[in-house]
Amino acid sequence: MAITVADLKKQWAWITGLRGLLMVIAGLYAVIWPAQALTIIVVAGGALLLIDGVLGLWSLTFGGAKTGNYWFDVVRNVLAIITGVLILISPMISTIVAVTFIIYFIALQAVIVGVMEIVIIYRERSSYARVWPVVLSAVLSILFGIALLFAPLLGAIVMVIFGGVLAIVFGIALIGLAWQLNKAASAKTA
Repeated sequence: MAITVADLKKQWAWITGLRGLLMVIAGLYAVIWPAQALTIIVVAGGALLLIDGVLGLWSLTFGGAKTGNYWFDVVRNVLAIITGVLILISPMISTIVAVTFIIYFIALQAVIVGVMEIVIIYRERSSYARVWPVVLSAVLSILFGIALLFAPLLGAIVMVIFGGVLAIVFGIALIGLAWQLNKAASAKTA
C-alpha cells in the first residue's frame, strides 16, 4: 500500500499536535511544581553529562575517534562522567549549587549590561531621539540583577514558572497548527 502525500501531512499534523500536548503538560508541571521541575532539569543535565562522557570515552577507545588532542578528550570525558555521577548521587544539592551559580551569572550579566547601557547612553545621548526608554531598560536590568543576587533560588523558581507559561503558550500554538495542518490535509483528500 502506497503512502500518499495527504497521509504524510496527517502524520505530521499528529506529530505536531503531540509535541504541543507534551509542551503543555511540561509547562503545567513547571508552573504547578517549579522546584521539582528545576530538579528534573538538573538531573536530566547530569544524565546527559554521564552519557556524553561514557560515549566519548567509548568512541576514543573503540570508535576510532582519534584527534590530535587525545588526552584533552580523555580528561574532558572523565570530568563529564564525574560531574554526571555527582549530580545523580545528590540531585537536591546539585540543583541548589548549579542553579545558584547560573542565577548569579545571570544576575551579574544583567547588572553589567545595565551599567554599560547607561554609560553608552550618557556618552552618545545626542544620537538618540529619546533617551528615557534606554535608561529605563538599563535601570530595570540593574534592578533585576540585584534582585537575583539577593534571592537566587526564588529567582530560579520564577524563571521556571515563566518558562512553563511560555511552554504552555507555545504548546497551544502547536496544537492549533496541528489542527490547521490536519484540516488542510483532509481537505485535499476529499
